[in-house]
Amino acid sequence: MKPQVAAFLAKSREFLEKAQGLLDAHHWADEAGRAAYLAGFHAAQALIFDRTGRVVKRHSGVETEFHRLVRGDTRVDDELRAFLGFAYNLKAIADYETGPGSKVSPELATEAIEIARRFVAKMAELVEGAAGSTTP
Repeated sequence: MKPQVAAFLAKSREFLEKAQGLLDAHHWADEAGRAAYLAGFHAAQALIFDRTGRVVKRHSGVETEFHRLVRGDTRVDDELRAFLGFAYNLKAIADYETGPGSKVSPELATEAIEIARRFVAKMAELVEGAAGSTTP
């Protein structure tokens, strides 16, 4: 596995742990939702770097490139395909919204963490599978 890919995956796993810890210890659903998003963001960066050799840093670029790379890949289900957009909305609520509706619920944060776990695991599987494949 390329060192940069491993670094992105390590960062994504750190954010998964942080997300769960923030929700469990402090009941900070906003922060947990943001951390779940970042876990997915870094895992998607791992896939992108593995496949293209490029580092993409903006949400829109990561989401666009991720979708391009997994288009038609049956190993990535619809829930995982939608995760970056779903979780980014939680991050946007936490970061920018005010007034009614400006909080991430514990239920949404829990859902985001659960999907983030699957997302990170799937990205790791995809890059690890690519590292172990042989080209004729």
